[in-house]
Amino acid sequence: MSDAAIATPLTRLVGVRHPLVQTGMGWVAGPRLVSAAAEAGALGILGSATMTVEQLRSSVREVRSRTAAPFGVNLRADAGDAAERVRIIIDEGVRVASFALAPSRELIARLKDAGVIVIPSVGAGRHAEKIAAWGADAVLVQGGEGGGHTGDVATGVLLPQVVDAVDIPVIAAGGFRDGRGLVAALAYGASGIAMGTRFLLTSDSTVPDAVKSRYLAATVKDVTVTTKVDGLPHRMLRTELVGSLERSGRAASLLRALRHAAAFRRETGMGWAEMVRDGLAMRHGKELSWSQVLLAANTPMMLRAAMVDGRTDLGVMAAGQVAGLIDDLPSCAELIERVMAEALATLRALPHTP
Repeated sequence: MSDAAIATPLTRLVGVRHPLVQTGMGWVAGPRLVSAAAEAGALGILGSATMTVEQLRSSVREVRSRTAAPFGVNLRADAGDAAERVRIIIDEGVRVASFALAPSRELIARLKDAGVIVIPSVGAGRHAEKIAAWGADAVLVQGGEGGGHTGDVATGVLLPQVVDAVDIPVIAAGGFRDGRGLVAALAYGASGIAMGTRFLLTSDSTVPDAVKSRYLAATVKDVTVTTKVDGLPHRMLRTELVGSLERSGRAASLLRALRHAAAFRRETGMGWAEMVRDGLAMRHGKELSWSQVLLAANTPMMLRAAMVDGRTDLGVMAAGQVAGLIDDLPSCAELIERVMAEALATLRALPHTP
């Protein structure tokens, strides 16, 4: 455990030792990874979007059995069962609720009334202003370098815009892996950094070894952005499968989406009516066409094929550009100690004005 510490508004808000966040990646951020990150002093976030309600409650309790440190749960604000998941977060005493999409004013109020810290993700300064006015405690902003669904504005451009727009803690994501990145984010005015790919590539991650090997072998140029998985810009490793998806026609894409929608329904126990409700919410929130809504059913099952089943030939691997710079698999404790030690060394090495 590292004694190196940098106190920020984020660490004081959440009660963690270090201004580091392990993001709530679906199929990846389960109890083992989250508890390891939390125990080492970061804010670990469970990825609940790919869990059933029962699995979420069980996972929260498993994390609690492994560590007394604060942790959070990431969930979709537009999911049909969002209210039920929020109830679990409140009942189980989870410290933080994070959202990939902005929650409603009413949902924020319900969580805050129960003492839960609310940290939505935002993609622009105006979004941050809106969600801060609704009572969010902090915001996470991901630049275009980040893995998974992403935008096209680089972190170095987007982050200062958001920092200047709000007076609540801002967490920077997209392109971070080490202590130098933490110092850079702090210099921009952020209160900490969030890392997904870097935590995925640890020994505490349950991602199969064959998949981790593909990440470790990747260069920066092996990370691409495609809309062929679910109709939205999605940053992932470039593989033969991704190349095949890029070449596939509309009919083949829709047929594949229907097949994966049926598989996701079986996996989660969701009814078709519930899936349609979620699709309507996605269509409204992101102004998607019905074809894109249907394609969105691809994401959970294609990610599962790689992240759970280890099938790099059948699944896709969401990845930040930083994957091309990562070449080892430390434990979460080793990673966090390294990041904090490097951050302090970097700060000490900066030139000082008289």
